Amino acid sequence: MPELPEVETVKRTLGELITDEIIEKVTVTWPKMVKFPDDVQQFSSFLEGQTFRSINRRGKFLIIYLDDYALVSHLRMEGRYGIFNADEEVSPHTHVRFLLKSGKELRYTDVRKFGTMHLFPAGTEKDNRPLSALGPEPLEASFTAEVLNERLSKTTRAVKTALLDQAIIAGLGNIYVDEALFEAGVHPEKPAGLLTSAEIENLHRSIKRTLSEAVEAGGSSIKSYVNGQGEMGMFQQKLVIYGRKGERCRTCGETIIRTVVGGRGTHTCPQCQVK
Repeated sequence: MPELPEVETVKRTLGELITDEIIEKVTVTWPKMVKFPDDVQQFSSFLEGQTFRSINRRGKFLIIYLDDYALVSHLRMEGRYGIFNADEEVSPHTHVRFLLKSGKELRYTDVRKFGTMHLFPAGTEKDNRPLSALGPEPLEASFTAEVLNERLSKTTRAVKTALLDQAIIAGLGNIYVDEALFEAGVHPEKPAGLLTSAEIENLHRSIKRTLSEAVEAGGSSIKSYVNGQGEMGMFQQKLVIYGRKGERCRTCGETIIRTVVGGRGTHTCPQCQVK
């Protein structure tokens, strides 16, 4: 699933392609993808004639701003946006097509059909779910160690499970939580409310550093992720713990293990992350 760095990269690359493009027609072939409004024809009619103005991000959500509306889009597992010539063959996994006045098409493809779209009047998008339910942005200056401590201190859940909760912190997913916990020397099963001040400080620093480096590398292409221009991310080459089950830890030489925490595959070094 694309996490904050991947969605941020899609935001940046897709914005270069669609800003100032005018929508002439919208075709939706998988209505369940449109969550609001619940009338797909209304969704399409609201968008037709609108101009793409800018793209923002909140957590793992893209916010595509038009003249009068904000399109809140979650890519989920396999969602992709891409620009095509109108006469190019359409993939059977293309579920939303935006025909542009320029003759091009913005297409949303999703093999697993898990992606979602919400269309709100511009200015109200953050007052409504899903955005209203999100926790703080980890790359903003306002996300301090004190904020992290306040968010984690109220729960007895495993710290990994807590960090994956988008209501606690927005944007973190399985890959970057494993990486940040390893760098901070925190065991993923430790109760979040029992982290020491030093562990909070280390974890806060690791979250920021890991996400910032991943954004600069264009994200991680573990499976099918590509950016808005069809390019792979490169941060997977820098992963030090995630996906390395059975390999030697680069810090201590211990064998990396894979367990399940909160239903998610979790990579841990038994030596560097003592429970």
